[in-house]
Amino acid sequence: MLQHLPNADISHVPNFLSPKECETLYQTFLSKSIWRQDQITLFGKTHEVPRLTAFYGEKEATYTYSRIEMQAHSWFDELLQLKQKVDVECESKFTSCLLNLYKSGKDSNGWHQDNEKELGVNPEIASVSLGGTRLFKLKHITRKNLQTITIPLEAGSLLLMKGETQHYWKHCIPKTKKPVSPRINLTFRKILQSV
Repeated sequence: MLQHLPNADISHVPNFLSPKECETLYQTFLSKSIWRQDQITLFGKTHEVPRLTAFYGEKEATYTYSRIEMQAHSWFDELLQLKQKVDVECESKFTSCLLNLYKSGKDSNGWHQDNEKELGVNPEIASVSLGGTRLFKLKHITRKNLQTITIPLEAGSLLLMKGETQHYWKHCIPKTKKPVSPRINLTFRKILQSV
């Protein structure tokens, strides 16, 4: 667990996957995943979401964020094997995975909380990174005196957020002008079917 973070339960495992596993899985997920380019409307203007996404999980799983609804594709073997490895490491059982493809430093994910109702009261999210290193930033929602936390998410790293984290902290992957390789981020989640 990261120290000195009130109202949060976050752990970071830098070398969850080996460099060889990272390279193999990156190429596999890049080619096998069913990527989509969504659009989002903000303040009356429609923009393309600045990354590609794909959603996999158990039958009938749906996930909605920012008015974008995703219906889960069925697990393919390599993704299911990675999920099972993440389950063991996190002592949990995830039911879905949202993949994000950041093609360049221009691609990003703005400040947000993963607090959609289908994720439950205290969402548990395990994030695995492949490809280029991107900065993951966290800031407390109400305690403005707390500094923004920055965690470089390198290939093979695992970040787990659970407990009250999504109630009190926002996070983002900001744009960068620095040269950076494409990155695939896999966020394993538990989707509640009864909501």
